[in-house]
Amino acid sequence: MKRRSALQQQFNRYRVLYLMILPTLLYFILFSIFPLADGIKMSFQDFRFVGASSFVGIKNYQKMFTTPGFWNVFGNTLILGLSNVVLTAFVPMVIALSLNEVVHLPLKRGFQSILYLPHILSWVVVGGIWTFILAPGGLVNNIGAIFGKESVYFLAISSYARGLFIGINLWKQAGYVCILYLAAIAGINPAVYEAALIDGANGFQRAWFITVPELVNTLKVVLLLNVMGALRIFDQVYVLRNEVIAEKVDVLMYYVYTHGLEKFNIGYASAVSIFIFSVTFVITLLVRKVSKYHV
Repeated sequence: MKRRSALQQQFNRYRVLYLMILPTLLYFILFSIFPLADGIKMSFQDFRFVGASSFVGIKNYQKMFTTPGFWNVFGNTLILGLSNVVLTAFVPMVIALSLNEVVHLPLKRGFQSILYLPHILSWVVVGGIWTFILAPGGLVNNIGAIFGKESVYFLAISSYARGLFIGINLWKQAGYVCILYLAAIAGINPAVYEAALIDGANGFQRAWFITVPELVNTLKVVLLLNVMGALRIFDQVYVLRNEVIAEKVDVLMYYVYTHGLEKFNIGYASAVSIFIFSVTFVITLLVRKVSKYHV
C-alpha cells in the first residue's frame, strides 16, 4: 500500500509532464511498436493480401540464410554502411576544425551555407545532379576532354560504383554533421583558448589539445546515429543504381523493397527486415558500450 501511495503521489506531482509525453508515447506505440510486432508475426507466415496467411515457422529465415543473393547484398551493405559511419563522423570534424580557424565571419558563414545545402536536397535531386555531373556529356567528362581524356559513364562502371556512392553520400551528409561539430566548438569556454595562447600554443596545438577533446561527446553521438542508419541505406541506391553496377551496390533495404513490393513476397521481406532490425540493435548496443555513451 505504501508503494502504491508513493506512486500515486509521484503521478500527481508530475501528471502534467506525463500528459505532455502521452501523444509521443501513443505515436511510438502506433507507428513503431505495433508495426514491429506485426512484422515479426508476418516473418513467420506465408503472408497473403487476399485470403488466409499460413504459418510457416522459420522457413523464411532459412531461405534468407541459404540464398546466395542475400549474402551479396549483406556484404554490400556492410561495406557502404561502415564507410559511411567512419567517413561521415571524422571528415566533417576535420572540416569543422578548419572552418573554426576562419576569422572573416561572412566568409565562414558562406562556407557553412554551401556545405549544408546538399543536406536539405532530396536524394532524387542529388541523384539528378550527380548523374548529370558524371554522365558522358557531363561536367567531369567535359573537363577531361580538355586534357584529351575519353568520355566515360562513371555510374556504369562497377569498379567505381562503391567509391562513388560513398563519396556522394559524404558530400550530402557532411554539412549537417559539420554544423553539429561547430555548435559544440561554439560552446567551448574562450578563456581556455586565451590561456593556451598566453602559454604559446599555436593554432594546431590549440585545436588538437583543446578543441578535439571537447568534441569527443559529439563524436559519440554522431557515431551512434550513423551506426543506427548504417544498414538502412535505401534512397541513394534506389535513385542511382542501374543493372550494370547492381551487384556492387544493391543493399539490404533495396533487397527488402524488391522482394516485398515488387515480388509481393511479404513474409520473406519481413524476415529480412527483422534481421536488419536485430543486427542494427545489437551493433548499436555494442557501439554504445564501447564508446561509453550515456544520455
